[in-house]
Amino acid sequence: MARVLVVEDVRSQALFLRRLIEVEGHEVVTVSDARSALEALEGEAYDVVLTDLRLNREEEESPDGIALFRLAQDMLGIETPSFVILTAHGTVATAREALRAGVYDFLTKPVDPTELSALIRNAAELRRLHEEHRALTQAVAVQRVGEKLIGSSPAFQRVLELAKAAAGSEATILVRGESGTGKELLAELIHAASRRADGPFVKVNCGAIPENLLEAELFGHEEGAFTSAHQARKGRFEVASGGTIFLDEIAEMSPSLQVKLLRVLQERELERLGGQGETIPLDLRLVAATNRDLEGMVREGTFREDLYYRVNVIALQAPPLRERHGDVELLANHFCARFTEKNRKQFRQISPEALQLLRAYPWPGNVRELENVIERAVVLGRGEVIEPSHLPPTVRERKLADAEEVLGSAIDHVLDEALPLETFLGQVIEGALRRHGGNVSRTASALGMTRRALQYRMNRDGIRHSS
Repeated sequence: MARVLVVEDVRSQALFLRRLIEVEGHEVVTVSDARSALEALEGEAYDVVLTDLRLNREEEESPDGIALFRLAQDMLGIETPSFVILTAHGTVATAREALRAGVYDFLTKPVDPTELSALIRNAAELRRLHEEHRALTQAVAVQRVGEKLIGSSPAFQRVLELAKAAAGSEATILVRGESGTGKELLAELIHAASRRADGPFVKVNCGAIPENLLEAELFGHEEGAFTSAHQARKGRFEVASGGTIFLDEIAEMSPSLQVKLLRVLQERELERLGGQGETIPLDLRLVAATNRDLEGMVREGTFREDLYYRVNVIALQAPPLRERHGDVELLANHFCARFTEKNRKQFRQISPEALQLLRAYPWPGNVRELENVIERAVVLGRGEVIEPSHLPPTVRERKLADAEEVLGSAIDHVLDEALPLETFLGQVIEGALRRHGGNVSRTASALGMTRRALQYRMNRDGIRHSS
């Protein structure tokens, strides 16, 4: 069964079509003009729209059936149902115009019931196949992007769930976070999990394109718009129509370009640079990203307040790596496997000592910095295991600085409390065991002792693994 919307301004014809379609078991709604049709399409989902070519004959400027189809496309985008145009004035030119516009088919009055039945059945089946294809494309895209989004920490999983939930809407999304936290991957996930997954995903780094070229890059230009514009060119917004556009580093836009972007987002249309007033309709979803304090920029007057509210409809915060407890080891092993295969090396794992250094480092460059560190270790290192010596000095020295700080604090504690040295050493061993979950080997490595020496001290002082 299909849901069919009949648009016919002659009542007798509308009732006749309704009976023909209902006999086949389809659900039918009838309206008499384009405005009512658009309201019906906005409120409910239909598989097929059967519309007369000529609507509201007494109104000269009333949209015809083809214009109604174009208006529905602008409003619904990829959700537009299959359109079938009916007319008593069927000509080759009219049929060509309708098919060129993208309607499913064209039917001449008086309607043949058998032909109408077959058209509706085939149009509804095509709609169903499109839906199945979109769902399959969406599932594959989500799986592909999901393979790049590695992490099991609660902070990371929360932002993934929010991204997937937000993807189901058409709302503009702002992804915030430090550099290297994976904002672009979150934008890809949003696109992949949306109903636009089979449309284009267009990325623009607003901070990497010179200001004098960014406007033409975004909105396109006509031939002769400027000195080097030898031919017309589509902008990234036009290319992204039907899909998603991702504006990274949106805070780097100049105030004048912010005004133009705001107008495009409000009107859902653009005019190419050098255009003569001709506008191009847009059907896309915007995802923006920044690592800047937009609220502070709004207060300073460097970022428009109205644009801020336009892009910040749904905000996602990508957590820094230092707050993703447990994810460093997962990511490090993933990068090790990937770069080992890419560079045809023999590395099989990362040593516990090297992992301890990686976990202790604060990662100011986040996941991107960790990726670079592991790639460097694989490319420059030898052997089958990544050792501390394969890591850059900044990572190794950070651990030494932390140890010196802890040792200094511990010495102050001993002096303040006048603790016997043996008591202090016992407390250090207990604390290290707690930190490493009772694992004697890791605790010995962290304390710079052999496993045998640590076990001797534990047995002598009665320290248990469960300490």
